[in-house]
Amino acid sequence: MELLEQAFDASTFRRQGHEMIDMLADQLAENLDRKKDQVITWMDPDVAYQKWKDDWDKRSKTDMTDFFREVLKDSIALSHPRYMGHQINPPAPVAVLAGLVSDFLNNGMGVYEMGVVSTALERVVIELFLPYFGWEQAGGGFLTSGGTLANLTALLAARAQVTERDIWKEGTGEQLALMVSEEAHYCVDRAARIMGWGEQGIIKIPSDQRHGMRTDLLEKYYREAAEAGIRVIAVVGSACTTSTGTYDDLEAIGNFARERGLWFHVDGAHGASATLSKKYQYLVKGISLADSVAMDFHKTLLSPALTTALLFRNGKLRFRTFTQQADYLFERIEDDWYNMAKQTLECTKLMMSLKVYSVCRSLGFETLESYIDRVFDQTKVLASLVEKREGWELKQDPDCNIVCFRMSGTENPNELNEFVRNKLIAEGKFYVVRTILRGEYWLRCTLTNPFTEAADMEDLLALLEGYAGEWGA
Repeated sequence: MELLEQAFDASTFRRQGHEMIDMLADQLAENLDRKKDQVITWMDPDVAYQKWKDDWDKRSKTDMTDFFREVLKDSIALSHPRYMGHQINPPAPVAVLAGLVSDFLNNGMGVYEMGVVSTALERVVIELFLPYFGWEQAGGGFLTSGGTLANLTALLAARAQVTERDIWKEGTGEQLALMVSEEAHYCVDRAARIMGWGEQGIIKIPSDQRHGMRTDLLEKYYREAAEAGIRVIAVVGSACTTSTGTYDDLEAIGNFARERGLWFHVDGAHGASATLSKKYQYLVKGISLADSVAMDFHKTLLSPALTTALLFRNGKLRFRTFTQQADYLFERIEDDWYNMAKQTLECTKLMMSLKVYSVCRSLGFETLESYIDRVFDQTKVLASLVEKREGWELKQDPDCNIVCFRMSGTENPNELNEFVRNKLIAEGKFYVVRTILRGEYWLRCTLTNPFTEAADMEDLLALLEGYAGEWGA
């Protein structure tokens, strides 16, 4: 019992908590002021493994300060303005504090009485965002752990809505399929396969030069599928694509889906948030036609990962996915919005609504709009700098806060750009990623830090040019 009393000692928690908050606040200030020049501390996977294995061997049970400091040192600093890597935003500090409260409470949300606050807040959060999609009257939804899970759940709901069979007992009994751009996120393909539709279950529509769906080919591919005995039940639009940040023509897809009686789902994990911006909401024109939309709060809405909304135009359809009965969990009420496990794949669900609501309550939607406008605008600044600089090539004008570019003027641009990026990661002063577009190697920046300035971008390009001088030496 003495060990347990030590484990839950309030004074130790208070001391370590104050030390941790001070440590995090110091790093935030250092990153934003650029006093710290390391964005990523790269090390070989085996070296990293050995480091933490050694930590276990020499661990101290009483003092965690040095351990936490090492974790911060070796992790990517999203709050640094020279983080320009993957699609994940630096969380607002208030959301971090909400996460601490959530972890302390550890209230699951499988049934209402376990998550009274977070369940109620989740409904409030969904209702706050529904008007931006034009669904405030009959819409509904919930939060879940990531876009992959949200997309799968939406497609399961689509299957339950448009098929007459009792799928839980009988299976589908026919070859079902969805249509989606060839540039869509791989999780859509994975969802079709998880549902047992196989390779025939995902019909990939070719993309245009900007990597958006060729909506003019939807009817052709739909007819070909029908002739092959394949029943298409859904079409998925990307808002936006992961590789280039290109938005599909959601209005054209939505109109096609309505004409054919198909479920229209929008994978808006990254870019559906553009609907909050008066300046950029044109990118998601037609999103109100969707039957469902997935939108990540941890990509462009200042929340920690993983926090995703799955929104439905008809809120009651969110119950169609899971119709099994578990009497020990649920009362027999059809529209019991407060029993989250009847809607999602998760049972003991995190209190993610606390983080989102804290951001909305303390910062307001005007801050979210300002953030979206800022990071989208800054990508256009980077694109302009690339175009003006000799020896560089821009893949395309960016739609949102993702831009692809590379060094050119060589017979082996793929090898050159891979070389300079590897050098960049090894040094760690910037963090950018890469993507392969139709066999070509491109550098890819996602500007999620609102404090990234044009000077940071100029320094990045100059540093990469310096690395290029070492190529082949």
